[in-house]
Amino acid sequence: MRFGDDPESGNFIDDTGRGGGGMGLGGMGGGNALGCLLPMIMSRFGIGGVIVLIIGYFLLSSLGGLGGGGSSITPSSQTGQVAPKSTLDPNTKRFTLQVLGSTEKTWNELLGGKYQPTTLVFYSEADQSGCGAAQSAMGPFYCPNDKRIYLDTSFFNELSRRFQAPGDFAMAYVVAHEVGHHVQDLMGTLDQAHNAQARSSETQGNAIQVGVELQADCYAGVWAKNAKNSRGESVMEQGDLEEGIRAAEAIGDDTLQRQTQGTVVPDSFTHGSSAQRVEALQRGYTSGDPSVCKF
Repeated sequence: MRFGDDPESGNFIDDTGRGGGGMGLGGMGGGNALGCLLPMIMSRFGIGGVIVLIIGYFLLSSLGGLGGGGSSITPSSQTGQVAPKSTLDPNTKRFTLQVLGSTEKTWNELLGGKYQPTTLVFYSEADQSGCGAAQSAMGPFYCPNDKRIYLDTSFFNELSRRFQAPGDFAMAYVVAHEVGHHVQDLMGTLDQAHNAQARSSETQGNAIQVGVELQADCYAGVWAKNAKNSRGESVMEQGDLEEGIRAAEAIGDDTLQRQTQGTVVPDSFTHGSSAQRVEALQRGYTSGDPSVCKF
């Protein structure tokens, strides 16, 4: 990707120096089935305790153990400030914040100057979000309660090594997908989905989640199509889209279920099949128009 000397976003918090701070799932109330929804929604790449790190949007109640709702949030450092003894790799930080800065610029243009930036929280191992505990096994997620993205950058290594989806655009896709959920939050889509799930069966609720996830994938493609660097050039280079397609294929529900349980259960999908995720990303990229990203 061609970011060059493009500016980094200042909307971040570096909590990596806290090293988890002893936080975890202990002491938090048990979760409920999807049919009994809690009022907090998180977009996640996976489920705590499972190494299958998948891009996703999950209700707290579906995680079986995150029922606390963030009632005891530990104060974080101020936006743009760096916590003591940061363990964040400088190159990863720079690239990630350049991507975030690019999403801010691009979505502000696409939304007619009305975009309100999210804050990206870097953490290591564990942290506390407005939606409850954050742990690296959950993967990156967006919390609408505090309107922040939570990212343990070790996930980038998992994406490259475990899922065989390396490349800078694969990393950018991770960030752009979560920003896509923030766009959904700003536009009221997450509230709409939450309300619809409250009236739905578990199978119907899963289908609603799939729609939310695919729209975020599509939004990631829209950003990639429209993103320009400070020289007015597309940030995309030859081969970048293919990196994103490999990542989307690797984290489809059918692919992950086949790898982890040997069978595929479409009614349990919460993110979409590999083919659906690839199609959504490509649709957004081909058009560059957010209106094609239907929910």
